[in-house]
Amino acid sequence: MTKKLLITIDGPAGAGKTTVSRELADRLGYRYIDTGALYRGVALAAQSRKTDPQNDAELEQLCSELKLDFIRNDMGLRLLSNGADISDLIRTPEITMLASAVSARPVVRHYLLELQRKLGEEKAAVFEGRDMGTVVFPDADIKFFLNASTRERAERRFNELKTNSSQTLDEVQRDIQQRDKNDSTRAVAPLKPAGDAIVIDSTDLTVSQVVERMLSHIE
Repeated sequence: MTKKLLITIDGPAGAGKTTVSRELADRLGYRYIDTGALYRGVALAAQSRKTDPQNDAELEQLCSELKLDFIRNDMGLRLLSNGADISDLIRTPEITMLASAVSARPVVRHYLLELQRKLGEEKAAVFEGRDMGTVVFPDADIKFFLNASTRERAERRFNELKTNSSQTLDEVQRDIQQRDKNDSTRAVAPLKPAGDAIVIDSTDLTVSQVVERMLSHIE
């Protein structure tokens, strides 16, 4: 493939976006951009500075002093916040829910919109998120929306978290249902497939099967 494409993969929590996006990017030789990590980065900064996630003035001040960068090293793709590696600190249930709250604030979305679009200027990238194909890159070359049943998504997230969390499967499922509700009903950039997105249900598919299906559409 000679043409450089900008590919977006949206979908709810636990649908398999991260694993699929990484593998698809590797297969294409593209950069992988985890935009959800950026919202988690803002959430972690808000938590550490005791910023009110509902206070736009405080969030705007926070964002003006925040520099988020992705780097790739021998540990993979890492997120830096003002130079410090926060990749492991942003993967807790508490930060997950706080990220859902701050992502609904227009001031945070505006701050990250510019950053994400700058990252996409060179194309040859797979952007994973919740509004990549609808808001951030409405003119993306190819858009996917990855979904799965609520129970399947809960089981996947539970298996990811169980070494670092005391949550039960039912608690994880309740968190996912709450996150789905927050993300799909918010006033700004609600979670939904773009009108021209290719929707893939991954409930009964392996990661490789999802990637192969995506590659067939790309080719």
